[in-house]
Amino acid sequence: MKKSSSITRSALCLILLLIMPLQIIAAELGEAGKRLAALPGVSDVETLKSKLFQEKYVFFIKQQLDAKDASKGNFEQRVILCHRGFDRPTVLVTEGYNANYGLREDYIEELAQIFNTNIVLVEYRYFDKSTPTPCNWQYLTVENSLYDLHNVNRTLHAIYKGKWIATGISKGGQTTMFYRSYFPDDVDISVPYVAPLNRSVEDGRHEKFLQHEVSTKGNRQKVLNFQLLLFKRKATLLPMLEEYCRKQNYTFNVSLGEIFDYSVFEYAFAFWQWGNDINEIPTIDASDKQVFDYWINMCEPNYFANQNVFMSFNVQAAKELGYYGYYTKPFKKYLSIKTAKGYLKRLMLPKGMENTKFSPALYKHTVDFLTHNDPKMVYIYGDIDPWSASGIYGLPFTKNKQNLHVYMLKGGSHLTRILSFPEPERQNIINLIDKWLKE
Repeated sequence: MKKSSSITRSALCLILLLIMPLQIIAAELGEAGKRLAALPGVSDVETLKSKLFQEKYVFFIKQQLDAKDASKGNFEQRVILCHRGFDRPTVLVTEGYNANYGLREDYIEELAQIFNTNIVLVEYRYFDKSTPTPCNWQYLTVENSLYDLHNVNRTLHAIYKGKWIATGISKGGQTTMFYRSYFPDDVDISVPYVAPLNRSVEDGRHEKFLQHEVSTKGNRQKVLNFQLLLFKRKATLLPMLEEYCRKQNYTFNVSLGEIFDYSVFEYAFAFWQWGNDINEIPTIDASDKQVFDYWINMCEPNYFANQNVFMSFNVQAAKELGYYGYYTKPFKKYLSIKTAKGYLKRLMLPKGMENTKFSPALYKHTVDFLTHNDPKMVYIYGDIDPWSASGIYGLPFTKNKQNLHVYMLKGGSHLTRILSFPEPERQNIINLIDKWLKE
């Protein structure tokens, strides 16, 4: 009996030790955390530190791999909640990639800062902690990702019953746009930042923009001159590139000579996308090291490597989102390749996906929605950002709309935000959204 009693006491102690950490975690949850943990499908609610919000949590929510067929299984999607008040509006951040940045103590989103809102940040499926196991690319579709958002929205509406704003940047901005077109009543307002709407894998408008439209003719020539300088020094720079990639353990689907060419093409897009300083471009007098360091800082070859953490995006670009092509004519005599056509499939897709076919259905669906509807949406673009070339600015369906507004910042890059605009335009945008929140 004593032995049995001893085992019982030991077992009881072990059980208490296992339970205590759970009790401690539960005790750390504030009111928002407790309500969150009680919602269906929500699990692993963990408290995060925040300098800007009363309560902050990271958690997981169960999602269907195939939104229309529950038999295909589920995966866990990571979501971050920043709480300010149950009576406050809620900003739903439709992230297009991973949500790691949202874990920072100082994380905030522009609209939440301006309008004092809660934040629900949803990591995109097939990125970081939200990657299904096994990673079956079949279920990585925009439509499935939008049902993910719909489920998060529907679940958290139980505790946040005020106005909702959907917003995202770049691919996240695309997601905001597509989300509104699939579930037009899920949110009250949508604010896509720098969101392209591409027509094909190599859309064609970006090349024209970089050749003839961005900035001034003189500045475009300076960018072109640097690309020509890279090609003229290829004999010296290529060994430097090889050494760099060797140290980084990068591998590629094509020869490094071809990667060199594509990295030179990419320079023009990258330069204008991020609004770099034209005066910092190395001239013909710069040393090989100066030229190489500047170029690699602008065009990290990891972009084309098999180790690229954005492989999931590449798959979607090839299937539905579209992308951009490269204009190669000025460099013809220097090239290792015959053509840059089809580079995304050759260089940047997982093995077995090389024959992926692009579907224009998403593009057509979105254009049809925006043509026949007038949702409360504010689009933000910068006029030197190449992605703006395939944005919705100036398209016929944006005209004669009362609610759909498109703003283009002169000199603005892919970093353009509402607070980037000068007065009075900045305040006009803020007043418009504020009016909608109060309706």
